[in-house]
Amino acid sequence: MSAPAAPRKWRLTLTQQIFLGLFIGLLAGFLISTYQPAYVSYVRPFSQLFLRMIKMVIAPLIFATLVAGIAGPGHLKSVGRMGFRAIIYFEVVTTLALIIGLLAVNLTRPGVGLNIPAPTGQLEITAKPQTWDQVLLHIVPTSIVQAMAEGDVLQIVAFSIFFAVALGLLGEKGRPMIRMCELLAETMFKFTNLVMMYAPIGVGAAIAYTVGHGGLRVLWNLAWLVATLYLALAVFLLTVLVPVALLFKVPLRKFFIAVKEPAVIAFSTTSSEAALPRAMEVMTRLGVPQKIVSFVLPLGYSFNLDGTTLYLSLAAIFVAQAANVSLTVGQQITMLLTLMLTSKGVAGVPRASLVILAGTLASYNLPLEGITLILGVDELMDMARTMVNVIGNCLATVVLARWEGEFKEASEEELRAAAIEGEM
Repeated sequence: MSAPAAPRKWRLTLTQQIFLGLFIGLLAGFLISTYQPAYVSYVRPFSQLFLRMIKMVIAPLIFATLVAGIAGPGHLKSVGRMGFRAIIYFEVVTTLALIIGLLAVNLTRPGVGLNIPAPTGQLEITAKPQTWDQVLLHIVPTSIVQAMAEGDVLQIVAFSIFFAVALGLLGEKGRPMIRMCELLAETMFKFTNLVMMYAPIGVGAAIAYTVGHGGLRVLWNLAWLVATLYLALAVFLLTVLVPVALLFKVPLRKFFIAVKEPAVIAFSTTSSEAALPRAMEVMTRLGVPQKIVSFVLPLGYSFNLDGTTLYLSLAAIFVAQAANVSLTVGQQITMLLTLMLTSKGVAGVPRASLVILAGTLASYNLPLEGITLILGVDELMDMARTMVNVIGNCLATVVLARWEGEFKEASEEELRAAAIEGEM
C-alpha cells in the first residue's frame, strides 16, 4: 500500500493577507491616533517602500505590453477591415467608459476629506497650467531614457507606439524583438507578483498612517469609492452596452444566457483570462463564427477592458481629491487621453491595472499613497470591473459579427443545452 498523502498546509491567500494587513493597520492607526500621535511618522516609510517597488515596474511593463500588443501577430497586420472596425469600436466604447468614470467620481467626490499629503519637492499640478501647444509638444519625448527615468507615462506610450509600428513593418525580421518584448512583459508581471508579496505590509502601513493622521473617517471614503464604482459600472452597462446591443440587433436574452457563465467566472476569480476559454466557446455557440471569436476576443483583452478603464479614471481622480489637488477640466481630459492609451497594455490579470494607475499618478505628481488605500478594497472593485471586461468583450464579438454580416443566431434550446453540457 502506498503511503497516505501528506495533508496540505493551509495558508492565507494574497487577498486574505491584504485584508488582514488592512485590519491590523486600522487597529494600529486607531491606537496611534488615540495614544501616541507622534508615532505616525514611523509608519509611513513602510508604505512608501511598497510604492517605490511598484514604480520600478511601470516603464518596462508599459513599453513591453504596448509593443507586444501592437506589433504582435494578428494586431498590426491583422485582417484589414475587421481589425480596423474592431479598433474603432474598442476606442469608442472605452472612451465612453473613461468619461462615465470621470463624471461619477466628480459627482460623488468620494476622496474629499481624506487629506493625503501631496508629494514634496515638485511643483503642484495646478501651479502652471499648460497651454494646448505645450501639451502637444510634451507628448513626444526628446529622450526615451529621460522619459523612463522620470516616469513620464504619456511619453513612454508615444515612443512605444511608434516603436511598435516600426517593428511591425519589419515583418518576420522583427519577430525576435517582438518575442523579447513578450518575454519582458511576462517577466514584469512576475516581478509585479513578487512586489505584491509585500502588499499586505504596505497596505497595513498606509492605512495605519492615514487613520493615525486623519482618524477613522477614511473608512467612509473607501466605502463610498466602492459604491461609486459599482454605480458607474451599472450606468455604463445600461447607457452604453445595452444601447450598442440594441443598435446592432444583438438578441439580449440569448446573449445573457450565453454570457452569464463566463461573467460569473470572471467575477469570482477577478481574472479575465480565467473566463476566456468558456467565453470563446459560448460566443461560438451563440452564432459568432470561430474566426471572429478567435480574433476579436483575444484582441479585446488587450484593447477593450471597459471595466478597467472606467476604474482607472475613477481611481485617479479619487486620489487627486484625497490629496486636495484640484484638477481643471483640461487636465482631466488630458489624463483621460493618457489612460485611454496606457490601459491598452493592461493584461487580463488580477491587479495589473495597479501599475497603470501608479504610472498615471506619478505623471501628474499625485501621491501614490492613494493606491495603497485603494488596494485595501481593490478585491471588491476588481470583481465587478473584471466581470464588465468580459461582458464587454463578448458583446464586441457579436457586434463585429453583425457588422461583418456573419452572425448566425442560435436558438435558446441550443444555448441552454450547451450550458448544461458545460456544467457536466
